[in-house]
Amino acid sequence: MSPTALSQYDQMARDAGAKVQDQTTVVNAPSENNAQLLAALRLNLVAGVGPRTQQSLLARFGTPQAVFAASGDELLDVDGIGPKLAAAVQAAAHDRAAERELARCRELAIDLILRGDPRYPEPLEKICDPPGVLYCQGQLEPGDQLSIAIVGSRRCTIYGRQQAEKLAGALTRAGMTVVSGLARGIDAAAHEGALAAGGRTIAVLGTGLDRIYPPEHVDLARRVARQGALVAETSLDQAPLPGLFPQRNRIISGLSLGVIVIEATRNSGALHTVRHAVEQGREVFAVPGRIDSLASEGCHDIIRDGATLIRHADDVLQALGSLVAPVKSADGQTVRSARELSLDPQEREILQLVTTDPVHVDEILRGAAIETSRVLATLTVLEMRRLVRRLPGGQYCRLD
Repeated sequence: MSPTALSQYDQMARDAGAKVQDQTTVVNAPSENNAQLLAALRLNLVAGVGPRTQQSLLARFGTPQAVFAASGDELLDVDGIGPKLAAAVQAAAHDRAAERELARCRELAIDLILRGDPRYPEPLEKICDPPGVLYCQGQLEPGDQLSIAIVGSRRCTIYGRQQAEKLAGALTRAGMTVVSGLARGIDAAAHEGALAAGGRTIAVLGTGLDRIYPPEHVDLARRVARQGALVAETSLDQAPLPGLFPQRNRIISGLSLGVIVIEATRNSGALHTVRHAVEQGREVFAVPGRIDSLASEGCHDIIRDGATLIRHADDVLQALGSLVAPVKSADGQTVRSARELSLDPQEREILQLVTTDPVHVDEILRGAAIETSRVLATLTVLEMRRLVRRLPGGQYCRLD
């Protein structure tokens, strides 16, 4: 950069910093944890710094605090950072917007969850551009690792709505959490189906949590927060913008083991979620419609290209592979594969007695609380479902 351009850049940073210093919000001296939170929030609020730019800055400097301590020349060395954006980052170091945002979050009972926090969803941590800060109203739970996304058309048919409600209800009754985007049509039907079944559901918003969109879903959002969680990565007052919805779709798929598409045209935004799912290594499922239905053309295309055709919840549970690590389901059972969620209580009880190391059938019989004939019959069922394997010498082992 030339000396003249550098001088102009420094003046931009000084002018922006002076402007925000005039604001009158007063905050207490932050603790170390609070300082980390404020720095991450401050970076998240810089206009023009999206998820990928955040990743570039953090890859270069390590922490949000280090980003704000960087000089103008150091910021300009980061890919995608020009003079205007570098000036905005430096100005934000003196801004009080983060303190005001944090105060409002506390008033609204909204948690701010940073990467590295034990509450941050582990599957989301592993995508290529995870949110630096998650706004969360409600409760994220460890069992939400058993999540499935349901997405589709905003202008759905009665058939599409029925299938979304039916699938969401069945999957939540099996112990899964349903993730969707709170949009009109299929998204709303998926949330309603999960809520009606008494299950958990997570809504990922493309707007701020204090700007529910669409506005007629304010009541639905409240019910989701009571029975699951509302999640966003944008500031509380962020208004709906077209580019934000495809961006939030990576969070919908990132939170989930797989994505179910119900009624998507060839131009549907739901197909953005499918592309994110493929990039993230998630399973993709589709519900077929009539062969001449324009509303399901996108679904039929992705089935042709390799997505799994599903008819009911059992198809989903059987198709999902083993989990990266065992998790606790909503009823407290240790689950190693989503297929286990389709088991009845007796089958789950017997499966818990079988380990990945060979165990003799006599040991299984001693640990079971039911008669021998039912144990043996249940082991046969589990073997047919490919959850256990019978070995020579009357032994069994669990399949992952």
